[in-house]
Amino acid sequence: KSSTVEAWWPNGHGKQTGYNMTTTFIMEAGYQIEKFSKAYFRTVELVQEPIPGSPGLSFYFRINGRPIFFKGSNWIPADSFQDKVTYDTLWLLLKSAADANMNALRVWGGGVYEQDEFYDICDEMGIMIWQDFMFACALYPTDQNYLESVRAEVSHQVKRLKSHPSIILWSGNNENEAAIASNWFSIPYADKEVYINDYVMLYVKNIREIVLTEDKSRPFIASSPTNGLKSVEEGWVSQNPYDTRYGDTHFYDYSSDCWNWTVYPKTRFASEYGFQSWPSFSTIEKISSTEDWSYTSNFSLHRQHHENGNDQMLQQIAYHFKLPQSTDPIKKFKDMIYLTQVMQAQCIKTETEFYRFSQSEIIKGEGHTMGALYWQLNDIWQAPSWASLEYGGKWKLLHYFAQNFFAPLLPVAYEDKGVLYIYGVSDLHENHKLTLRVVVHAWSSLEPVCTLAKDRVTVKAQSAVPIYKESVNDLLGRCRNCTRRSCVITFWLVGEGGLQSPTNQHFLSSLRDAEGLEKTQLSASVSQRDDIYVFVLHTTAVAPFVSLDVGSIKGRFSENGFLMTEKKKVVEFYPWELTSVEELEKSLTLTSLVDVV
Repeated sequence: KSSTVEAWWPNGHGKQTGYNMTTTFIMEAGYQIEKFSKAYFRTVELVQEPIPGSPGLSFYFRINGRPIFFKGSNWIPADSFQDKVTYDTLWLLLKSAADANMNALRVWGGGVYEQDEFYDICDEMGIMIWQDFMFACALYPTDQNYLESVRAEVSHQVKRLKSHPSIILWSGNNENEAAIASNWFSIPYADKEVYINDYVMLYVKNIREIVLTEDKSRPFIASSPTNGLKSVEEGWVSQNPYDTRYGDTHFYDYSSDCWNWTVYPKTRFASEYGFQSWPSFSTIEKISSTEDWSYTSNFSLHRQHHENGNDQMLQQIAYHFKLPQSTDPIKKFKDMIYLTQVMQAQCIKTETEFYRFSQSEIIKGEGHTMGALYWQLNDIWQAPSWASLEYGGKWKLLHYFAQNFFAPLLPVAYEDKGVLYIYGVSDLHENHKLTLRVVVHAWSSLEPVCTLAKDRVTVKAQSAVPIYKESVNDLLGRCRNCTRRSCVITFWLVGEGGLQSPTNQHFLSSLRDAEGLEKTQLSASVSQRDDIYVFVLHTTAVAPFVSLDVGSIKGRFSENGFLMTEKKKVVEFYPWELTSVEELEKSLTLTSLVDVV
């Protein structure tokens, strides 16, 4: 007990030190069995305490005594046929999560308990796992036979998985507390008590009982979303499990304008939220034929498993973008795919940034948000869905955006009553004195209209603090008569020793109303440098949402979907298979918003 050991830390907060351990079983007659395993050291606490100035309780995790903001997504099965899911499949998806600055995934209760390799990789990459038991969106029986089967399942899974430092929480089910509270299944009022008793019998008296016996090292919650200790106090089924002042929340709203941050819940922990998009044309092409390539084809309706999903995407796009009008049906379909991905990326960016800048403040009794896990990371087939990684692992624009909106250091802007606020959001362990650079561009020119540098801005460790405030009218007035429609604001943080945040942007109007956007000539030259490929992009005008797509060549870019405000930009491509400059040049499609007609 007196030895010093290095702790296991989540991605972005330290190393994932593990110790090799050999266990030898010596039997009679000289036989022996050796087992090699890894041992890790870390602690986890789920903190639910009163917060000054706010009714309710906090809901956040402390790892090795340090509060950690959870950045990540929800994991679903990687394939309908589980034996097709190889170590390489898992590694690629989880590496993509870590590369997007994620430190947590929720293994959703409507899927499967993942194979050992999944958790091994999470241990190595520092990805914390919120592990649901496999009960979701349904009311389950509690007869003796069924309970015995559940007890065997839970006991087996806890014993199998409890040595993984990546697993930080057991959760009894997905949305079943909410299902009873909101009466999803139209249970007559007189029978409600029966179902609540069944619920307590299954998740509390059986599942929780076994977890507490088998594993005293981790917290357990009965459901997600839940009000945590408040739900316990109310007999495990809360009146409103979506209460923002307790526990976690799931939140979906497809009809409100997603750029409007005021529609989002200022919750303690956002464990599910999302918007759909279509996967790339190269992913669709493999499983369809020419007559399918239209947004309203039978194929497009058949692949959409969320009611009104395709229409909801159109509605959301129409808030801010012009819908494609091309007379070429295939170009129109490809334009639609591109716009759904731009819309999804921009929606989830807005929502996630809202959760991140809410972590240190209480407004009207709400706030101290300490987790943002969007729905969902990966996909089970080629179809429109909430995923940021397509079936096969290709990054949608959302995943590239996630790399930025989950960055360890990020400036976030929002407007309230005509005033622009910029917050400095940091997961770094120390305070930093930084320079905030704000550059205003006109849509019609590659030369900035005006620039501003605010020096010695203090960005506090593991916090979100306001660092800039100005009325938009004053800002535009200073910038040679920029208007909301003719200009866009970009901003970033820079410090000593190469410390720099990604460049963020704030749109002052819908892009369908933007004035001065010009048709641009985008071009790229490709060269090879060691194992990576370098794309040098040139533009003749400001280009929003520039997308590079190399079809079905496996790999990812260093960034994508960006606002191009300079004549030249260098982007790297990291291949996941052998390719060549010629293949990449042949496969490359460059698209920006002005290419959609």
